[in-house]
Amino acid sequence: MPELPDIDELTEGLDPAAAAVVKVVYTAFHQLEKYLDELRGQMSRVETENAELKRMLFGQKSERLVMPSAKREAAKKAKAAETEEQKVASKAATQKKRKARRAARKRLPVVEEPIDVPEGELRCEHCHGDFRDLGEGLVTEQIEHIPARLVRRRIVRQKKVCRCGETIVTAPAPPQVTDGAEYGPGLHAQVVVQKCADSMPLHRQAKAMARAGASVSRSTLGDLFHRSAELLAPIHARLLEQVAKAEHVNADETPLPVQAEGKCHQGYDWVFVADDDQGRPIIAHAYSPSRSGETPMRILGKSKGKLQVDGYSGYNQVTTPEGRERATCWAHGRRYFFKALKDAPEAGEVMDLITDLYAVEWQAQEKGICGTDAHRLLRQSASAPVVEKIEAWLDEHGPDAHPQSLLGKAIRYMREQDPETKEWSMKDSLKVFLEDPKVGIDNNVSERALRIVALGRKNFLFAGSDIAAENLAVLQSLVATCEANGVNPQDYLTDVLVRTREHPQIRIDELLPQNWQPPESAAA
Repeated sequence: MPELPDIDELTEGLDPAAAAVVKVVYTAFHQLEKYLDELRGQMSRVETENAELKRMLFGQKSERLVMPSAKREAAKKAKAAETEEQKVASKAATQKKRKARRAARKRLPVVEEPIDVPEGELRCEHCHGDFRDLGEGLVTEQIEHIPARLVRRRIVRQKKVCRCGETIVTAPAPPQVTDGAEYGPGLHAQVVVQKCADSMPLHRQAKAMARAGASVSRSTLGDLFHRSAELLAPIHARLLEQVAKAEHVNADETPLPVQAEGKCHQGYDWVFVADDDQGRPIIAHAYSPSRSGETPMRILGKSKGKLQVDGYSGYNQVTTPEGRERATCWAHGRRYFFKALKDAPEAGEVMDLITDLYAVEWQAQEKGICGTDAHRLLRQSASAPVVEKIEAWLDEHGPDAHPQSLLGKAIRYMREQDPETKEWSMKDSLKVFLEDPKVGIDNNVSERALRIVALGRKNFLFAGSDIAAENLAVLQSLVATCEANGVNPQDYLTDVLVRTREHPQIRIDELLPQNWQPPESAAA
């Protein structure tokens, strides 16, 4: 639509009455033009969303897939450009991984299964002599699954009496989760691991136990689960303290429905991913009844360092000049441009440039320099020019993109307005990774940590109460941190559940998943 002429030019030379009428018409027309412009943007957004829904509902299976991963696209480009030396090195790395898997299989317990030759086949056409063993025999191996089983653990504590009959000594009781507990620590741990690591709701666990020969009610399994969370809450609290001390933290949140009277209310599971002072990963979950910024403030407070998140404003209280520096996520920006791709094909240019940024990260990973100063130099030489190209693209296309369109929203995610000059520029938070090699190019590490929560939400639908959701966050943290550090959560929980009752609080760090050492008897 052509621009309206200046109102002063229109009213020049007119008498006051006619000028007033022209001004009224001019104002009304100007407002109508603005309203139509907004409608165009809304229609563009609705049409794009409608097309996306139709594709997901009625399209072929291959068309329902989400956007291609930038990391995989970068890997494809890198592999296509590999030299012969790089191909040989890549093949050697693959073979090394296969050897490691074979070595892990060799460490499995061996169950011998001898098979004797049937008596009727012990006949020789040449003589009638006796048969003898010929070496060990023909040996083959296969990996087999032995179904889990429940047992009654009959504990017999020895009692001794002095010859005089005056003194009786009884062997000490083995450690238990609680005094007089009917169920052992291993069963407590099994319930927790199956729910937090395998997303198996309690009623399915009850069915599995019935097949194993023991009928345990769902309510009893719930008691075991929540009792475990209450005992392990101090360890979870210590994990959160270590997150607040970390220099680099990634965070994200996801909805978690919680049962309430009438209907479920929307709670949220927050995840904070960091490394401890020795560089070992920590994955800590926290529950909140709302999505307000109270939870990041409660966990991180006024701590210093970097916080990598998406564009959600709930983290604003933590990312202040006095607090943490905010780093945002290139993967989120790429998703916005993917959504705008159908109505704005030029959005593909930005997607390709972001893929080039991931190609640089792929090179760093292949060279084994991630997080080092060499990684920083690589980013500044290879990634910084790509960021400049993206910024130039935004400057070129930004003024023409309607603010309400999907392309306008994609551009707005990547830009911010200077409060003094009122000019738009690339967000500084997207450039943090150029100066700090320990900051990722995206926030996918925390999104991956929330996948198990999303899968659990799909399987058991909701938490029973706010307290139950808090307990789930406690146990989810410990199981996830165990898995991140290569610790078997079943072994860890079985041991720690009986140790935490009398363990000195001042030495609580010994029971953290990344510090835990199995008991000497178990290690032997």
